[in-house]
Amino acid sequence: MKKDKIKSDKVYIYGRHALTEALRHKPKAIKNVFLERPEEEKEIVELATANNISVKPLGGGELRTVGENAVHQGVIGILNTSALVTNLKTFLENLDVKKNPAIAVCAEVQDPHNLGAIIRSAAALGLSGVIIPEHRQAPITGTVVKTSVGMVFKIPVVSVGNVNQTLRELKERGFWIYGLDMEGGKLTETKFDRPSVFVVGNEGGGIREKSLELCDYKLSIPMHARAESLNAAVSGAVVFYEWSRQNPDHLK
Repeated sequence: MKKDKIKSDKVYIYGRHALTEALRHKPKAIKNVFLERPEEEKEIVELATANNISVKPLGGGELRTVGENAVHQGVIGILNTSALVTNLKTFLENLDVKKNPAIAVCAEVQDPHNLGAIIRSAAALGLSGVIIPEHRQAPITGTVVKTSVGMVFKIPVVSVGNVNQTLRELKERGFWIYGLDMEGGKLTETKFDRPSVFVVGNEGGGIREKSLELCDYKLSIPMHARAESLNAAVSGAVVFYEWSRQNPDHLK
C-alpha cells in the first residue's frame, strides 16, 4: 500500500477490538470478515450477520497480507476506505460552527502510527473531525485503525484534495487556523474561544511554508530546555487537551 495517496480500494484491518468497533459504528466500511475460531467470536459473528457481511475461515492469504508481526488475534477484516472517509462538503454541512468546534488537519503526516494516534486523541478530546489530504500523506490502513483503537470509526475522517484550499475554505466559514510550530506563541497563553483548526505538520519538515502562511496564529508547546521537540502525535494531543480544557462542553 503506497503512502502518498488515500486509496479508495480495500485494506486489511485486524484485531478483535478494531473489527468490533468497525462493525458497531461503520459496518458499511467492512466487506468481509475472516475468523480463525468463529465459535469464540460470537459478538463479531452476530454483528457481521446483522449487517449481511460474510464471515469466512481465516486463511494463509490474509495472514500473509497483514504480516507475520501483526497482532491479529485470529480476527481480520477487509476495510473499504471509500466507505470510511467523508468529503469536506458533507462534513461541514453537519457541523454547527456556533458551538465553537475544533478540527485537526494532518498536513502530510506520513507515519501511520502518528496518524492513528492523532485520530485517537482528537476523538478522545472532543474534536469534531480529522482532515487528511490525498497526497503525501499516510492513508487509512490497518495500522492506522489499530493505533486509533477503533476511534477512526467514531470520529469523522475527512478526505481533501488540497490542504491550502481547505484552510482557505475553513477561514471563510469562520474558523481560526492554528499551526503547530516551534517558533509560535505559547500554547499556555492562548485563548480558544472561536471555531478552531489545528494544523499538524510533517514529522520531519513540519508545516509547509504556504500552509503556514495561511495560519492565523502559530502555536508552540512550552517544554524543558533538554528537549528540542515532541513528535507530531504527541504535539497534537497536548494542543487538543488544552483546547478541550478550555471548552469542556465538547467532552460531554
